[in-house]
Amino acid sequence: MSTTPIDTWAVDLADVTAIYPWVGGEGIMALIAVILWILWHVWQIRHEQETYDQQIHEHGDAETINKSIGDND
Repeated sequence: MSTTPIDTWAVDLADVTAIYPWVGGEGIMALIAVILWILWHVWQIRHEQETYDQQIHEHGDAETINKSIGDND
C-alpha cells in the first residue's frame, strides 16, 4: 500500500515531489507551536499567581508568611 506516488526508493530524490503530507507547511506549524508554547506559559504564570493569592488569603498576608518562614527582609 502506497500513500505517495513513489513505487521504489531507487530513484534520485531530487526528482521526487512530495514524499510526506503537508510539504511546505513546516513554517506555519512551527509558528503555531511557538504561539501555543507562549500561551501555555502565560496561562501557567496566571494560574500559579492565582493559586499563590488564594493561599495568601487563606493563611494570612505576605508579612505574616514572611515572618513565619523567617524572612526578615
